[in-house]
Amino acid sequence: MAYYLDLFSPETYEAFTNSNRDISGFRLRQKNAASRIAVGDKLICYMTKLSRWVGVLEVTSKWFEDKTPLFYETDDPFVIRFKVKPLVWLPKDKAFPIRDERVWRRLSFTRDYDQEYPYWTGKLRASLNQLDEKDGQFLEQLLLDQAEREEVFPVDEREYQKLLAHRVRGLDKTVTVSVPQDSEIEMVTVPATEVRESIKVQALLASIGAKMGMRIWIPRNDRNSVLAEWKDYQETLLDKLPLNYDETTLRTIEQIDVIWLKRRAIVRAFEVEHSTSIYSGILRMADLLALQPNMDIKLHIVAPSERREKVFQEILRPVFSLLEKGPLYECCTFISYESVQELAKLKHLAYLSDDVLDEYAEEAE
Repeated sequence: MAYYLDLFSPETYEAFTNSNRDISGFRLRQKNAASRIAVGDKLICYMTKLSRWVGVLEVTSKWFEDKTPLFYETDDPFVIRFKVKPLVWLPKDKAFPIRDERVWRRLSFTRDYDQEYPYWTGKLRASLNQLDEKDGQFLEQLLLDQAEREEVFPVDEREYQKLLAHRVRGLDKTVTVSVPQDSEIEMVTVPATEVRESIKVQALLASIGAKMGMRIWIPRNDRNSVLAEWKDYQETLLDKLPLNYDETTLRTIEQIDVIWLKRRAIVRAFEVEHSTSIYSGILRMADLLALQPNMDIKLHIVAPSERREKVFQEILRPVFSLLEKGPLYECCTFISYESVQELAKLKHLAYLSDDVLDEYAEEAE
């Protein structure tokens, strides 16, 4: 028997709570991870945004694919499913906060970090990550005890409602959107230290791609700064994009912070955000998809871990969820600065596929 992570957003937590609680679902891209799960394994459930442990589910079947709407009325994305038996499922005001010292100092991936230090979140990057056996046993017993004890951890309902995304009907499908409150929309002066950090991350992304055999595009305005950090750019840095698009599209593409190309095709595009508003890069990605709705590339917003939720909130805005191509969140993911630094330390990058990035990418919905 093994323990695995099962992530819930506030909206999927509510959907599961209001269901029969006998099916847990995952996205199609998690089919390979699902194949590792065996009957009898246990899913330790964690609610993102609220940052609380909410339940334990025992797997009672092998995975199966079922597109019948279950968690959403239409266009349910969680089609890789398991039958489960809930051993514990806690109301949100009794779910156990991960930052409670009784939890924080016991888990292998948090106890060595300050609570404001972002590296610990890497373990909670995606559902179906396997948990250390001692962590799994501890969390299972903690939640079983909490079901009996029913200690209350108050939740501000008004703040909780802000965490919930909403479903709206687009032209051909139902999509998830987020509507930020006026107080959440901010513009600030960016410290020079943050700008320098973003340049270092831009250079790391260029270096990682080059080692994987990609050709690299960096906007001309950023080149001097980036090349001061990235020394081995010879023969991989492009002076001109080898693309046949109209002038407006090319101008848009040329401004993207880092692009990986193979032959004459874009493989991945990255916007490195250092502004608190987390808006300009997302807007550029949306502009690109609006200009070329048939373009099939993977897009990434790269920002510090502490801005993860702000990135997700912006990606889920209605204007980005109702694009002709489909919602931006279906092809644009978040990668933290810390994950880029982890990637850069991987050995044998030259022998790895760019698919390894998908292990570090986090989806908004």
